[in-house]
Amino acid sequence: MSTTTLETYRNTHAELRQMIEDLNAIMTPEMLKIRPNAKTAYELLCDLGMKVRAHLSDEDRSLYPTLLIHEDPRVKSIAWGFISGEKPLRKLFDDYHKRWLKNCDFNFSDEFMAETREVFEMVASRIDREEQVLLPKLVEIGVFQEAARPGS
Repeated sequence: MSTTTLETYRNTHAELRQMIEDLNAIMTPEMLKIRPNAKTAYELLCDLGMKVRAHLSDEDRSLYPTLLIHEDPRVKSIAWGFISGEKPLRKLFDDYHKRWLKNCDFNFSDEFMAETREVFEMVASRIDREEQVLLPKLVEIGVFQEAARPGS
């Protein structure tokens, strides 16, 4: 069984949300005119891409195999839903990286900004679905234990 815990997933979600929040703060036309800010934004975007890919890979290795052999068909169905939801997210990231990030040219055009916001929205939506659907089901079926609250 995986050493990944419910707390690990929640921490990863919080980290991804914080990265998106930080990027949204710096990715304004005024901020990006300053070259060091553009370089920082570029590096943060690359980091976000790596973190999202690592998160999805971790789920593929540590989480879904257990869920796909679960006796409850609803659990299997949830797992398949998340697995199939990964494909468009991975493709979006790959296409986005090839188009915007691989050449280090810091071209923060309107089109780039719009596509970046779409990526952020897709990642945020995935995190929300994991927290609202996947994690509660994992706790319910005993894959994860809810951490005991201090003082309880």
